[in-house]
Amino acid sequence: MTTLELKLSLPEQLEKEARAAGLLAPGEIERLVREALRARRAERFATARKKLAANPLPPMTMEEIQAEIDADRAERRAKAGG
Repeated sequence: MTTLELKLSLPEQLEKEARAAGLLAPGEIERLVREALRARRAERFATARKKLAANPLPPMTMEEIQAEIDADRAERRAKAGG
């Protein structure tokens, strides 16, 4: 686990409300950061979904899929030196 010491500047009223709500406790700050990260991942996923829906990939045959898998495996083996 990493320990961070942060200097946080908040408007006085916001600080009072956050402290009263228990949001400035270490466990709550961790929860808030995790929640923010989860929300950002969901937002990026939604954006990618919209892009894909607007410009769908053409369907691939099983042979094309297998060729992609084989090419990826060959590339990984070459990078690993074997």
